[in-house]
Amino acid sequence: MIEIGSLSDIPRQGARIVKTAQGDIAVFRTLDDSVFAIEDRCPHKGGPLSQGIVHGHGVACPLHNWVIDLTSGEALAPDHGCVKRFAVELRGDRVWLALPAARQAA
Repeated sequence: MIEIGSLSDIPRQGARIVKTAQGDIAVFRTLDDSVFAIEDRCPHKGGPLSQGIVHGHGVACPLHNWVIDLTSGEALAPDHGCVKRFAVELRGDRVWLALPAARQAA
């Protein structure tokens, strides 16, 4: 796991980007201070999910309003598709992100 910053670095109902050699990962903070990390690419047309609107434990893609469940990475019906999820952990106020060896931060 790599430390990516403090919880306060991520705005409530917002996201921050972690750049990796394999692509960007969006790290989201919800209103209840839950933290999720998913691939920053909508399965529909590749829109930047990090720029979407966070509501509950979901994010709406800014391009075509597909809603992605942050807990599962799945698009909500009637849409179909999913994004890769990454494990995150809070240690005190510090956020840690698990990356496969090939996805270490660039």
